[in-house]
Amino acid sequence: MHNLVLRFVVCVLVSVAVLWQLWFAPVAIAADLENGARLFGANCAACHAGGSNRVVAAKNLRKPALEQYGMYSLDAISYQVRNGKNAMPKFKKLSDDQIADVASYVLSQADSNWGKS
Repeated sequence: MHNLVLRFVVCVLVSVAVLWQLWFAPVAIAADLENGARLFGANCAACHAGGSNRVVAAKNLRKPALEQYGMYSLDAISYQVRNGKNAMPKFKKLSDDQIADVASYVLSQADSNWGKS
């Protein structure tokens, strides 16, 4: 009987944890994109406003270019922001969470063509 009650309690706790994640995950994602937009504006927009690239025009942040240059992933964008490359400096002052927020924002904007139709 004791094992049965224990199993029931564990199942309830696991169910609550899963439901909690499903219920609140969209809020966390929205907050990350909002933070990513703010960080992008403060750190990236000087060269990449609207998804452009003022230094090397072809290597912009639009989806076709990101795909062409193997940059259409959170990992690839995060790596580039963290380490820099060529004319792009590394952003040492940003934490890993902030870099992930910026990368998520860039991908979301690329998917929406940076708000253009």
